[in-house]
Amino acid sequence: MARDYYGILGVSRDASAQELKRAYRRLARELHPDVNPMEEERFKEVTTAYEVLSDPERRRIVDAGGDPLDRSAGGFAGGGDFGGLGDIFNTFFGGGGGGFGGGGRGPRGRVRPGEPALVGLTLDLEEIAAGAEREITVDTAILCDSCDGAGTSGNSKPVTCVTCRGQGEIQTVQRSFLGQVMSVRECPECHGAGEVIPDPCGKCGGDGRVRSRRNLTVKIPAGVEQGMRVRLAGKGEVGPGGGPAGDLYVEISEKPDDVFVRDKDDLHCTLQVPMVDAALGSELEIGTVLGGTARIDIEPGTQPGTVVTVKGQGLPHLNTGLRGNLHAHLEVVVPTRVDGVQRDLLTQLRAAGNDGVELVTASSKAGAKDGLFSRLRNAFAGR
Repeated sequence: MARDYYGILGVSRDASAQELKRAYRRLARELHPDVNPMEEERFKEVTTAYEVLSDPERRRIVDAGGDPLDRSAGGFAGGGDFGGLGDIFNTFFGGGGGGFGGGGRGPRGRVRPGEPALVGLTLDLEEIAAGAEREITVDTAILCDSCDGAGTSGNSKPVTCVTCRGQGEIQTVQRSFLGQVMSVRECPECHGAGEVIPDPCGKCGGDGRVRSRRNLTVKIPAGVEQGMRVRLAGKGEVGPGGGPAGDLYVEISEKPDDVFVRDKDDLHCTLQVPMVDAALGSELEIGTVLGGTARIDIEPGTQPGTVVTVKGQGLPHLNTGLRGNLHAHLEVVVPTRVDGVQRDLLTQLRAAGNDGVELVTASSKAGAKDGLFSRLRNAFAGR
């Protein structure tokens, strides 16, 4: 029975490429061995499902009812009859071959390229701003150091498979309602390689590779974003038979910061400004993500909700050296408790001023286009 790749990812059969990517990223973050070591097998299953469905040709096979990774059924990885349909196609298109057009594929060999690997890496905002060099630990297949990838023991050599005579596939003739049908399937003895190892390596069992945990150093450029991947060429899984290694991808996650909120290359923070400083004006220096300081100028008469922008004090844009801006959102704080001295000073300030409590009307100055009255009227007008 073909695997339910859509069910593994938890998406519908008409899911778009973007929906597939979102579902995979969500599950990968939840199941990654670095986060949840008990779910390593399910993580591999989810990764395989995404690789299949993100490949248009493999997805077409799945939608046709086949399994592109089921070699025994002649799927994408090892055969050409697509769950039995190939027998009928061979009848109409020449027969005697391993695909729709006829003609044998021949042995695929023991040496094959390795699969890519994916690991996650969490960075704080300072590391994202400055770039980072981190050491990561990965569990992948590496070249067997006992046989150097050959898969054989001592001086022994692979020999031609007697079952398929080195073809990597066998032909069978069946009778059907259409007459005699010739089909081609992967050789069950050599699994399509065309040769077998009579005396396999005792360490890798003839696979030419072994599982190993190793440490790698990865350089992260400044300005990366959540979900971006850094590619380490040739640092993934070594292929069967000691084949060339696939690539290793390091997916970036951002750790929430206590002070700043990121919006692409811009940073936002909140400052609480005492009422007196808002009225008289002030200035404040705050630390930035790159270790320097930025000066926030608070103009006299600053109102609640004012945003002060400091150019060039945000995050660097990836691979350009340009930097975003820092936006300080000002919250004017009114004291909830005042002592006698403060009360006397505030009373004098009120007596010296010309302002007082006033009802806002549509024609008053406070009810201007962007005033509170205008916003309230617009909000209720839509009800």
